Amino acid sequence: MGVVDVTRAAAREQVLIAMLGIPRLLADPAWRDADPDQGRGAGVLLVPGFGFGDASLRLTATWFRKRGYVPIGARIGLNVGCTTTLLDRLERRLEAHAEATGGKVILFGQSRGGGLSRLLSVRRPELVRGLVMLASPVLDQLGAHPSVVRVARKLARLSAAGLPGLVDQDCFAGPCYDTNSAAMGQPLEVPAISVYSRNDAIAPWELCADPCADCVEVSSSHTGMALDPEVYRVLGPRVAEWTRDRSVAALSNRAPEPVSMAG
Repeated sequence: MGVVDVTRAAAREQVLIAMLGIPRLLADPAWRDADPDQGRGAGVLLVPGFGFGDASLRLTATWFRKRGYVPIGARIGLNVGCTTTLLDRLERRLEAHAEATGGKVILFGQSRGGGLSRLLSVRRPELVRGLVMLASPVLDQLGAHPSVVRVARKLARLSAAGLPGLVDQDCFAGPCYDTNSAAMGQPLEVPAISVYSRNDAIAPWELCADPCADCVEVSSSHTGMALDPEVYRVLGPRVAEWTRDRSVAALSNRAPEPVSMAG
């Protein structure tokens, strides 16, 4: 990739640029054509990327909800904390949502959120119906663009200085990193989809090609992947397969109470 191509790719990763694609998404049949019985009340746990909160996946939550799923946010703030700490919080969130919806839950994660979701799938496969990873470099936790890694290391220094709730040095070289690297290398026991793009200027596509997942290439940017109709055309039939055997009798007698997507 030449200098001009790299510059253009980096420009596409700006959040405001990615948001320009929202009208195209909302007008696409992949968004508009919805079978409200498809999800059969199956729960979905949405995990945002590094530096983003639940609001970044609000449209994804709407897409699932229109199709009869019950999506909730991760409630982990901006996803800048210690990997092990966040994983423990997500596990409790998963347990609660599985109980509320009466069955296994689909995990949907973007970027770092996909890596956390994969770790959670390894830890609690009995609670996971399926795993979706968008632009998640799961083959190397530190393989994201150097600028992203530099930000993470700066946060670790702030954590060492006493600022709570941030990624710390153990996440780069210590027990946290060792434990989660080993877990990330374990095979999956649940069906999984890994969506990647060669136009991704943040996560190298090669690091997203999880050998345990159904790997699918799209043409979107990293930041705009959850706003790309091509992604939903890919996901629609695949996640529908995961809920096809879900019995209505397995659902709780009352519908789960709406859960805010706010972080």
